[in-house]
Amino acid sequence: MAESAPASLTAAAAGRTEQEAGPPVASRPYCRRAEGSAARASAGGGGVGGPGRAGAGRLGRRGARPPALGSASDCSAAGRCVITMARSLCPGAWLRKPYYLQARFSYVRMKYLFFSWLAVFVGSWIIYVQYSTYTELCRGKDCKKIIMYLGIWDNLPGVVKCQMEQALHLDFGTELEPRKEIVLFDKPTRGTTVQKFKEMVYSLFKAKLGDQGNLSELVNLILTVADGDKDGQVSLGEAKSAWALLQLNEFLLMVILQDKEHTPKLMGFCGDLYVMESVEYTSLYGISLPWVIELFIPSGFRRSMDQLFTPSWPRKAKIAIGLLEFVEDVFHGPYGNFLMCDTSARNLGYNDKYDLKMVDMRKIVPETNLKELIKDRHCESDLDCVYGTDCRTSCDQSTMKCTSEVIQPNLAKACQLLKDYLLRGAPSEIREELEKQLYSCIALKVTANQMEMEHSLILNNLKTLLWKKISYTNDS
Repeated sequence: MAESAPASLTAAAAGRTEQEAGPPVASRPYCRRAEGSAARASAGGGGVGGPGRAGAGRLGRRGARPPALGSASDCSAAGRCVITMARSLCPGAWLRKPYYLQARFSYVRMKYLFFSWLAVFVGSWIIYVQYSTYTELCRGKDCKKIIMYLGIWDNLPGVVKCQMEQALHLDFGTELEPRKEIVLFDKPTRGTTVQKFKEMVYSLFKAKLGDQGNLSELVNLILTVADGDKDGQVSLGEAKSAWALLQLNEFLLMVILQDKEHTPKLMGFCGDLYVMESVEYTSLYGISLPWVIELFIPSGFRRSMDQLFTPSWPRKAKIAIGLLEFVEDVFHGPYGNFLMCDTSARNLGYNDKYDLKMVDMRKIVPETNLKELIKDRHCESDLDCVYGTDCRTSCDQSTMKCTSEVIQPNLAKACQLLKDYLLRGAPSEIREELEKQLYSCIALKVTANQMEMEHSLILNNLKTLLWKKISYTNDS
């Protein structure tokens, strides 16, 4: 009895194969019914469903329907390969993805998700580390470098700055180099009178700006600005805040040039914070990219790419006129001459009317102050006599000390910046004359005879040439 079960199963399978060799099965539900019929036939082939026969029935079912991978190792006794029967019963099974492929796809998907999560985690951690120290919003000694925030001051958008960097304290006694001290809110002390505070401010301005005849007017202006609550009195807290912020060139320049069109307005200050007017476009040209991408872009390609993202030429001409007017504002202004020591596009911006606005004025320093900073500095070559990026003096090889006279005036630096900016897309009828004037401007030297006359002449010629071209255009 036990030996007849496999034989009957083989016969049943062979008979079923011959009967179902006709039309192919069209749907998977039929395949499942056929599989059930085969299972019942296999189970009933032996007559009695004992344990041994049940095991034989299961083996017969596996022989009748091989796995989806299509192994052809088992064939029926009639000589037909069982794989042919499986192909006729369930054609859709041959389209299934093998199990190892599904597992591989799942592994790739999980790896992709893991690395995506890891990138987000690392990026978030970098941002957290970068800004976690700013949670106190520039408090006291923790404010060591420029920090900027966008905010609202009196319902107007503004830029909140904190710049309690190391200020240069000039000691003209025994030290040849300026000694650095951290600006603290330790002056004036309690009990200081208003008259004493005015004397302190006057002495500070004399050291920074030189012996100007109208410094007393500037001191009175500072007292007006220091009265933040406009109650007619300067409190001790207001005086300490004003004294600390007056060490900063940008704050001082905003006070001096507060009525000038191209200087951002000083909206207010509190403690070690000061708020300046917000500027819509914070770079003269170019496109802002994440710092990670900036690392992989060559500088030459970056400059070429920046020139593509500029306003139309009449609007560029209007912005350029604004820069020339700002140079006039700081050249022999009401309180002395200021030198532009970082004339880069990222420090200049413009508003929605294409009027130039200075974005960063930290490296615009009083000429008198700069001469004291750089003179007697030890040098090996002219490269050692540089302040910022653009204020250069020469190295006296006989004494190995830097001289105090800056080589290039502000106008020459501005024209160097504007050369590619204006010549790209310039109208053909003025291009030749514009290029000629720009190169004459770049060639200006501080030590040249009649430099001030040449300075004024070239500046006025450039402004006139640009204004004539854009006066009647809509873009201007």
